[in-house]
Amino acid sequence: MSLTVRIDPHVHSSASYDGHDPVDLILEQAADIGLDAVVVTDHDVMHASLTAAELAADYGLVGIPGVEVSTAHGHLLALGIEELPPRRRPLDETVDWVRRHGGVAIVPHPFQRSRHGVPKRAFTDADAVEVYNSWLFTGYKNRRARRFADKQGYPGVAGSDAHHVGFVGRAYTEIELDGITRAELTADHVLDAIRNGSTRVEGRRTPFRVSTKHYTIAAGRKSGYYAKQGALVSGRTAARSAISAARLLYRLSPLSG
Repeated sequence: MSLTVRIDPHVHSSASYDGHDPVDLILEQAADIGLDAVVVTDHDVMHASLTAAELAADYGLVGIPGVEVSTAHGHLLALGIEELPPRRRPLDETVDWVRRHGGVAIVPHPFQRSRHGVPKRAFTDADAVEVYNSWLFTGYKNRRARRFADKQGYPGVAGSDAHHVGFVGRAYTEIELDGITRAELTADHVLDAIRNGSTRVEGRRTPFRVSTKHYTIAAGRKSGYYAKQGALVSGRTAARSAISAARLLYRLSPLSG
C-alpha cells in the first residue's frame, strides 16, 4: 500500500512583510486544489504559521508549522519547529538549531542573491534544497539548484513561494509513503520523508486556462472573505456609534442629573 502526499512547503501569509492573505484563505485554497499539507513560512515570524498548523485539520490538511528565517548567509526554511530560530546567525549554526529542535532545514532559492539565496561559497550541510521555486521568472536558477542538489546528494523539494493565495500550489512536492493510510498521516511522516529523500518535484508550468481558473476561484474567495470582514467591521463600527450616541443622549437628559 502506497500513499501519495502533496505538500507546498513554502508559502507566505499576511504576517510576512511581503505577503497578502490570511492563513484561513491559504488553507482553504490548499484543500480545494488537492494538497495534503501547506506550510506557512513567513519571514522571521511564526505566529501565523502556528495558527495555520492548529487549524489545518479543520480543512483536511496535515498541520506543519515553519518559518523562513534570515541567517547570516541567506534565507533558510525551517519546517516542523514551534519556535523561531535565532536570526542572523551563521547558516551552519541555524541548520544545527533546527535539527536539534526536531525540524527539517531546507535551503530555498539558492544562489539568488537578489532574493537572499545562500551563495554557493557559503553553502553548508542541509536536509534538502528547493530545486523548483515557482516565483522565478526563468528556469535557469531552478535548473542550477537541481544540478547542485543532484551532485551533492541533497533531496530536492518544490515550493510555490506564494505571496498571494491564488499561487498556492503552483509548485509542490510529492512524497510516496508505504504502509500508512491518509487517516494515519502525521507531520512526522512528511518530515522524515523529506530527510530520507523520498520526494518528487512537481513544478511544471501550469496551462494558462487551468492557472486562470484556479486564480479566478481564489480571487472570488478572497473578495468574499474581505467583503465579509468589511461587513463585520462596519457592524462593529455602527454598534459603537449607537452606544456613543446613547451615552451622549443620556448625559444630556434630565434623568442623568
